[in-house]
Amino acid sequence: MEVGFDNIDDHIIPMDDFSMKWRFTDANYDLLPPIHLEQLKPLDKKASNFLWSFIASTQLHADVPFKKDFFRNIDKTRILDDNDREIKKWLYQRGLPFDKDVYLSWQQDTAMIVPWKLLIKYFDAFYYPSSDDLTVIDQSINWALLFFHEDEIYFGTNKDFRPSIGFNDVDFLW
Repeated sequence: MEVGFDNIDDHIIPMDDFSMKWRFTDANYDLLPPIHLEQLKPLDKKASNFLWSFIASTQLHADVPFKKDFFRNIDKTRILDDNDREIKKWLYQRGLPFDKDVYLSWQQDTAMIVPWKLLIKYFDAFYYPSSDDLTVIDQSINWALLFFHEDEIYFGTNKDFRPSIGFNDVDFLW
């Protein structure tokens, strides 16, 4: 059976089988609480390849960060030492619902589904500067995030984008 967005949940694997589990389960890197860890959905190689191929077929990254004219609006920020709070705020301001599942694609064989709120809270566990290029999408591809290996994050969207407000009221991000 072919993998698609309609059956991708059938390709979730246990965290113990995920090649990058150490990012979330090793105290030397990041140790997520069980309640958050159980919400991470690592994907098998077939589903990871499906996401990789889907992103490639759209030519999303034909130009860096995104194919010319793919999105009407592009915003970016830089990851610096000690600006975690600003990055979380910037991600929060993209205006996506906290409970929205998003697809993360690192490599052809490495992908995961996570709730948006956990990507915000633990962005520095999902993305390692200088070593990762991480694409984050939903199946509509009306928006995308690229965590670029040069410590930059790009957000592209086809919607009229205005940053969300009210960030200081969101306690769970700390």
